[in-house]
Amino acid sequence: MNTKIYNKIFAAVLLFSSCADLEQTSLSSIDRDNFYKSKVDIETAINGIYQEFTVDDFYGMYNNQSIYINDLQTDYVKAGAQTNSAHIRELSNFAIQPTNLFVGYAWKEHYTAINRANVVIDKVSDASWLDEQTRNNYVNEARFLRALMYFNLVRYFGGVPIVLHDGEGEGAPRNTIDEVFEQIVSDFTAAENLPAGYSNRDSKASGLAATALLSKVYLEWAQTSTEKGKANQRDYYQKAINYAQKVIDSGKYRLLDKFIDNWSVDKENGPEHIFTAEHDRTVNGNVTGHCTFATNWSNSEPVLLATSDRYYEETDPKDQRRDGSWAKKLYNPNTGTDFVFDIPRFRKYIDSLNYANPASSGNAAGRSVNTTIIRYAEILLIKAEAENELNGPTAAAYDAINQIRRRAYWSPYDNVQYTPSDGSPLELSGLTQEEFREKLREERRLEFVLEGQRWFDLKRWHILVKYVKAHTPSNDVVTGTKTTKAENVSKKNYYLPLPQDQIILNPNLEQNWGYSGETGDGPYDATFE
Repeated sequence: MNTKIYNKIFAAVLLFSSCADLEQTSLSSIDRDNFYKSKVDIETAINGIYQEFTVDDFYGMYNNQSIYINDLQTDYVKAGAQTNSAHIRELSNFAIQPTNLFVGYAWKEHYTAINRANVVIDKVSDASWLDEQTRNNYVNEARFLRALMYFNLVRYFGGVPIVLHDGEGEGAPRNTIDEVFEQIVSDFTAAENLPAGYSNRDSKASGLAATALLSKVYLEWAQTSTEKGKANQRDYYQKAINYAQKVIDSGKYRLLDKFIDNWSVDKENGPEHIFTAEHDRTVNGNVTGHCTFATNWSNSEPVLLATSDRYYEETDPKDQRRDGSWAKKLYNPNTGTDFVFDIPRFRKYIDSLNYANPASSGNAAGRSVNTTIIRYAEILLIKAEAENELNGPTAAAYDAINQIRRRAYWSPYDNVQYTPSDGSPLELSGLTQEEFREKLREERRLEFVLEGQRWFDLKRWHILVKYVKAHTPSNDVVTGTKTTKAENVSKKNYYLPLPQDQIILNPNLEQNWGYSGETGDGPYDATFE
């Protein structure tokens, strides 16, 4: 089966769309008894789950929703002058409302995917005509995708209703954060029984992708303030290490020598990619590829822009992540010269192979760049972080983080290993636990520019408000569109509001603190800064 997201989805799969509010019309009202009768039927239905990754174009889950929610709500990204959406500006300025369309679509798309997965799990579990291994693979693939949806939801909203069967959910209250994490772990653990991986198909759920995501889940759970998060913190850190090590020991993945190759359309499904969402400009284009380069070779501000040029200027020029993440200058095929931007563009989503191609030119070229959900670099940093939090900066922690630093300062063009320009050592050593923690956080900032990671990171470290206030460039040094990030950010921004229409549909849903006019610190104790 070809599982690329942009494959033709059979018309029958449209039967499995459902309202994503939890007052759902039961899909059992649709006559599907004659549908799940062949492997093609089942694979079509599973493709329908993947399809939710990139529906709704501008508001699509992995079209740009993850970037808009997770990077705009930080210090380093702002809505540029070309932004004509109040919903984007709400995210950019920490002024988000329960009516925000990105919030509404995030809820709808994730629960639609969950419900489709539930239908597959229920129907295929009863498919006695399948051999046991094939049946288990189909069910576990659906469970992988369901787990990923709940992992996103619990980080976006906190506790959410757990719906595990078609037709359930009407009037359901929110489960606790711990209960959602337990369900995520259960599903990903089952998904570890999938084939370890596939040749050139990192967009298909695999056993090792489940293992990789379990390492991330346990790291996140260890840093929650929930009852189980606190009680089992050391155990969860150890599990994060163990799952990360399992991925490392598989030998399937490695760091690419050339950092920017992770986003090159001719190097998709590379050895650093563990799980991605696939895009094709003509079918399910990556909208981030447009929004970061909407104004082409000009200094007119695109929809997404850095808050200032300092993020580029303060990155070591010997670190290949600087020019892999930022485009201060870019070759313009129309003039044959480099164009220099006042504020650098986000380089990862500019398809320089095709922006001169008439069929995929200019601001549409980046729409074929895949969205990375997890890659090997993050596994190394998860291991380093969990090891340091559990045992301090051990040899294992240094080994993991120094692999990232060696790649960062490697020149793939000259085959030379550089060292930092300030004369500091390339490889970290001799740090306290707190010093290592700060270095680790800095490496994640440099490594994951505009990959939908930063808001999640600042939240789980409990430093969102403090960090945004301290690091957002002041408007007296900002070029172009100003921001009100530092003035507006507060502890309510540790979670999104629940969509207003869901609160209306289901009175048993309780809105997140702060979005109904509450003031003070609410449920956030002194560990949240």
